[in-house]
Amino acid sequence: MGIELLTVVLLLCILVFFAIGAQVGLALGGIAMAVGYMTWGDGIFNVIPTTLESTYFSFILLAIPLYIYMGQLLTKSGIGDAMFNFSQMLIGRVRGSLAISVIGVCSMIGAMVGIIGAGIMTSGSIALRPMLERGYNQRLALGVIMAGGGLGILIPPSIPMIMFAASTQNSVGRMFLGAMVPALLTVVMMVLYVGISCWLFPERAPRDMDNKDIVKLEGKAKFRIARDGLCSMLLIVAVLGSIITGIATPTESGAIGVVGAIVLAILFKRFKVDMFLQSGFQTATLVSVAMWIIFGASVFSNFHLLMGVQSMVADFTGQLDLPPIMIIIMFQLIMLLLGFIIDEFIIVLMCAPLFTPIAVSLGYDPIWFGVLMILNILIAVQTPPYGFALFYLKGIAPAGIGMSEIYKSVTPFILLNLTVLIICMIFPEIVLWLPNLVMG
Repeated sequence: MGIELLTVVLLLCILVFFAIGAQVGLALGGIAMAVGYMTWGDGIFNVIPTTLESTYFSFILLAIPLYIYMGQLLTKSGIGDAMFNFSQMLIGRVRGSLAISVIGVCSMIGAMVGIIGAGIMTSGSIALRPMLERGYNQRLALGVIMAGGGLGILIPPSIPMIMFAASTQNSVGRMFLGAMVPALLTVVMMVLYVGISCWLFPERAPRDMDNKDIVKLEGKAKFRIARDGLCSMLLIVAVLGSIITGIATPTESGAIGVVGAIVLAILFKRFKVDMFLQSGFQTATLVSVAMWIIFGASVFSNFHLLMGVQSMVADFTGQLDLPPIMIIIMFQLIMLLLGFIIDEFIIVLMCAPLFTPIAVSLGYDPIWFGVLMILNILIAVQTPPYGFALFYLKGIAPAGIGMSEIYKSVTPFILLNLTVLIICMIFPEIVLWLPNLVMG
C-alpha cells in the first residue's frame, strides 16, 4: 500500500471512529495498529513500547500534571474568584468592566492552567450569570468568556506549547517567550474591542449596573481582595520567571507553582483538606484523559512518520512549486480544518512532527512556526460547527441559549485572533524578538 493510499485510509478511519463517538486516544492508536498490522505484520507492535517510553518517561511532559494541579488548587481554593474581584475593583466604574475583567482573569487563569477548558469553565461559572443579570448583551457575555477562556493555550505556560516543544525537540522556554507578545497583542485587541463596542453601543453594557458590590466595599475588604489578587499574579510571575531566567526547567517551575498555590491557600485561610483532595482527583482525571490522548496520537503519528508521510508531504509541497509562505499558509488551512473535528492536543501531536521539519527546511524558525500553530489552533477550537471550546461554553450556559447564539457570539473574537495570526505571519519578529533578546 502506497503512502498516499495509506494516508487516505487512515483519515477515513479517523472520521468514521470520531463520528461513532469512539474514545480519541484509543481510536487513534487502534487505527494505527490495525492498519499497520495489515501492511507491516507483527513488526508494527514494536512501535508501542518505543512510543510508550518516549511519551510517559519524558521529563518535559511531567510538567503537564503539575500545571493542571496548580490551576485546580488555585480555582478550587477561591483564589480565582479573588483575581476576578481584584480586576473589578480596579476598573469597576468603566462601561463594560465586567466583560473586560473576564478577559483579564481568563488571561491569568490561562497563565496558571495552560488549557482551554479551565478558563472557560471558571470564568463562565463566576461571571456569565452576573453579566446577564446586570443587563449585558448576551452575545457579548458569551463571546468574552469563550475568547478569554481560549487564551489558556496561547499564554504560557501552555500545555500544547509543551507538547509542541517535546514532539519537535525545541526549547520550551523559547516557545513561552515567543508566545508572550502575540498573547499580549491578542488581549489588548480584545479589551479594545469590548471597550469601543460598549462605548459605541451603550445598551451592551449599562454603566449604572456595573459592579456595585465591589466598588462599595470597605477599606479592609478591598485590601484583602488586592492582596489575594496580587499574590496570585506574583505566583504566575514566579512560575514564568523561573523558566525565563533559567533557574528552573518547565517541569521544576510546575512544582514551584504547586507548592506556591498550596502556600497561598494556607496563608489566605482558604486551605481545606477536602479542597486539596478534590483538586488531586480532578487533576488525576484530566491527566489520565490527556495522557491517553497523547499516547494514542503519538502511536498514530509515529506509525505515519515511519511509513514516510513526511517525505510525501515534502514531495507534494515541492511539486506544487509554491513560494515558501504559501506552503506555510497551506499548513495553517489544514490545521484549521482539523480543528473542526479534533481537539488541540491531537492537532499538535499529529501536525507538529510532520509540518515543523518542512517549515524549517524552507528557512523558517521553528519557534515562529510553533506559535503560528498555537494561534491557528486557538481559532480552530472556537470555530463552528465542531470547535471543542464551543461545547465547553454550551455546558455552562443558562438553559435556553442555543448553539446558534454561541456561534454568533464568537465571530468577532475569531476575527481578532485571525488578525493576530496574520500579523505574526507577516512580521515574524513579533514572535522572535523576545526569545532572541532573552535567550539569544
